[in-house]
Amino acid sequence: MIYLDNAATSFPKPAECLRNALDRYLRIGASPGRGGYDRAVEAELAVSTVRKKLCRFFGADEAHRVCFTYNATDALNLLIQGLLRLGDHVVSSRLEHNSVLRPLHHLQRQGRISFDLVPFNPDGFIDSDRVSAAIKPATKLVILTHASNVLGTVQPVKEIAAVCRSRGVPLVLDASQSAGAIPIRVIDWGVQGLVFTGHKSLLGPTGIGGLVLAPELDPEPSRFGGTGVDSRSPYHTMEYPYRLEAGTINLLGILGLEASLDYVDQSYAASYAREMSLLRKLRDGLGALPRLRLYCANLLDHHLPVLTCTVENHTADDVGAILDGDFDIAVRAGLHCAPLVHQDLGTLEKGAVRFSLGPFTTEAEIDAAVEAMATIAG
Repeated sequence: MIYLDNAATSFPKPAECLRNALDRYLRIGASPGRGGYDRAVEAELAVSTVRKKLCRFFGADEAHRVCFTYNATDALNLLIQGLLRLGDHVVSSRLEHNSVLRPLHHLQRQGRISFDLVPFNPDGFIDSDRVSAAIKPATKLVILTHASNVLGTVQPVKEIAAVCRSRGVPLVLDASQSAGAIPIRVIDWGVQGLVFTGHKSLLGPTGIGGLVLAPELDPEPSRFGGTGVDSRSPYHTMEYPYRLEAGTINLLGILGLEASLDYVDQSYAASYAREMSLLRKLRDGLGALPRLRLYCANLLDHHLPVLTCTVENHTADDVGAILDGDFDIAVRAGLHCAPLVHQDLGTLEKGAVRFSLGPFTTEAEIDAAVEAMATIAG
C-alpha cells in the first residue's frame, strides 16, 4: 500500500519506539500516582519526564501545566467547556475541524455562548485584522487551528497573538496537524493554550494527546474522580495537572509518545524539508492534469505537506475508491471533518481528495500517485 493519509494518522510508526514503550510498560507495571512503592513512584516519574519533554518541545515553561488527554478532540472539549461561561463570546474560524466547531455549536444551542467565525482568504490564510474585527467586549477566547487539515496552510500565529494580546483575549491553538511537523514556540508566540495529539506528526500511538496551558488559563474540570491526591475531599482537586486528569491516565500511550517524541525531535526539520520537496513534485504533477483542480496550492510557503484536489465529473469518494481498489493508494476522500472549509471552496456537495505526506513517503510513491490520478482524470 502507498499510504498518503498521514494527516489522519501517521503510518508507518517507528516500530522501535513502540517496542521500547511496550517493554518499559511491561517492566514498570504499576499505575502512576497510585502508591508509594517503588514501581508506582517510577511510573509517576516517567510521566513527569514526558511532561517536561513536551514542555521543552513546545517552548513552554511550566511542565505541571501539561495535561494528558485521550486525543486532541478530548483536549478541546475539556478546554472549551471548562473555560466558557454564560454570556461569553468566542472567535474562531471557518478553517476549523469539527472538534472545535461542534463544542461551540452545542454550547450556542444551549444558550450559553455566542461565537463568530473568521473567513480565510483565497490562499487559505486567516488575516489578523479579521480576528481583531471579530473581537467584542464579551469575547473571552480566540481559538484557531494552527494548520488546516484540509489545505495544509499554517496560520500567522505571531501576528494573531499580538492582536489578541492587545485586546486582552487569550489565544488557543489547535496544533493537531502541526505538532511534530514544524516548530512551535508557545511563549515566544504569546499563545496561552496549545492542544496536541500524539498519533499524527508526533508519530506516536493513538489514544494520547494533551493540553499545554499558560498561567492565564484555568479551565474548570468537567470530569471528576480519582487523582491520587487530596483523596479526603469530596470535590475534585484544582491542582495541576490532576485538575484535568480524572482517573488512571494512559501510561502506555504516554511512554509511546515519549519514545516517538525523542525520535521526531532529532529529525523533524530535515523531514519537513524533504516532505515539502515531495509535495511540490506532487503539486506540479497534479497541476498539469486536465480536469483536475487544486485548492490553495499556488504558494507552498507556510504550508504543511497536505494537498487537496477534485476531479471533474467524479465525486471524491469515487476517486478515493479507484485509488484504493485499482492502485492500492490510500488517501482521504470526503469533507475531512471540516465542512465549512468545503462550503467555502465549493466542494461541500462532492467532497475533495486529500493527499498528505509523511516522513516515510518516497519519491516513487509520489510518481505512482501522479500516474494514478492521470489515469482517473485523463
